[in-house]
Amino acid sequence: MRTARDLPSNGTTSADPADSTLRNRSSESTFSSAIFTWDEIRTHVLPEDKWLVIDGDVYDISKWSRRHPGGKAIISHYAGQDASDAFGAFHRDRQYVSKYLNMYRIGKVKGYDNHRSDLSRDFSDLRDLTKKMGLYEPNYWFYVFHLSHIIVLEIAAYMVVSLLGGTVLSWILAAVLIGTSQTQGSWLNHDFGHLSVFKSTKANLIAQKLVFTGIQGVSASWWKYRHYLHHSKPNVIDKDPDIKMEVFLLVGDTIPVEMAKSKKGFMPYQHQHQYFTVLSPLLLVVYYYYEVLRFVFKRREWLDLFLMMLYFVRYFYFFLPLTGLFGAYIILYLGRVIQSAWFVWVSQSNHIPMAVEHDEQDKHWVPLQMHATCNLESSPFIDWFTGHLNFQIEHHLFPTMPRHNLSKIKPQVESLCKKHNIPYINKPFWTAMFDILRSLRKSGNLWYDMSHTNDLLVQ
Repeated sequence: MRTARDLPSNGTTSADPADSTLRNRSSESTFSSAIFTWDEIRTHVLPEDKWLVIDGDVYDISKWSRRHPGGKAIISHYAGQDASDAFGAFHRDRQYVSKYLNMYRIGKVKGYDNHRSDLSRDFSDLRDLTKKMGLYEPNYWFYVFHLSHIIVLEIAAYMVVSLLGGTVLSWILAAVLIGTSQTQGSWLNHDFGHLSVFKSTKANLIAQKLVFTGIQGVSASWWKYRHYLHHSKPNVIDKDPDIKMEVFLLVGDTIPVEMAKSKKGFMPYQHQHQYFTVLSPLLLVVYYYYEVLRFVFKRREWLDLFLMMLYFVRYFYFFLPLTGLFGAYIILYLGRVIQSAWFVWVSQSNHIPMAVEHDEQDKHWVPLQMHATCNLESSPFIDWFTGHLNFQIEHHLFPTMPRHNLSKIKPQVESLCKKHNIPYINKPFWTAMFDILRSLRKSGNLWYDMSHTNDLLVQ
């Protein structure tokens, strides 16, 4: 069987349309007859030699991964694997993207269609159904309302301080309003970041820059980098950055054992379910600002840095005359703590209590997402409070779907899961909150027991 090194190189560092056309023709004529086995494909997982499969076609992404708009890491997560469903989930216009992807096509998988599972076919049908139902069409009035109430909440914070004067009560009320505005802004940023508001990708990304970076003072590019990796391989060790929290917390059953054996980490993890409630919101504000700034300077995201600076200039311009420097800082920090606590409890309720595992090459998109996510029961308030992330299962299966449509596909997803014996978990809100603490306690005790056992063996 021929390998990529036996074939003429079809990689390029140019996105010129003429070059693309030439490469497409070359792919069709030269590589269309090349057939590869899965055993061979799975060997191409090195940084300088990466293949992946989409709909039965094999692509050499060794050069393309460095130019991939979503970043090198996210596409590399599927090296040696079938990326069909992930590709479909992240790319709304498959025909447009395929036009460029074809220049990296080197052949096909032997017997691909014959080995597709019933689950794969059923999920493909379900994705087609979402399009027929028009579930990717946004309700613009929905987003106008959310952006408007974010702005109104921030204006209200200024008015409270202006009317009540520089009192501690006014600072607390202003911080609550700022924190609420910032959290709701996080949900709106999430919509733009997933390209679910506008049909134009560019329009979504511009809006995300303005909302997340300009209105919240955080890098949109940093968010995209982390969040796309999370969606690509949720709760997968060494691939999902959201579970790499060893500085503060250990999650799941595997990480605590591995950490204990390696004797890494310095926190008293057996108490993490206790200090999570108090310390996490306070520390995350500092930690994430450090990580954001580190990312911005390392990646030279100067536009993000400029917009972040404008946010703080605007904030202190309005608050300093009313509260002084100390009061302005207290309102800002308390608002961030409220936002951090709110965001962390909501986002982690869907993931921390779920399975945390090492990557499995043959795991289909649906069980990969389902084992790492759960839903919270719905109500108008809970939908608003969680930014519709209470429909986390549907969001992870169809990440570009506008959030106000997620509930409409829920019955079909439940039916698919029931047919294929995949647990579909839907929890009451407070059960999900307490499950975070129960899960952290279990993981912390696993670490402690393993550490204690290791110490006894050494003695």
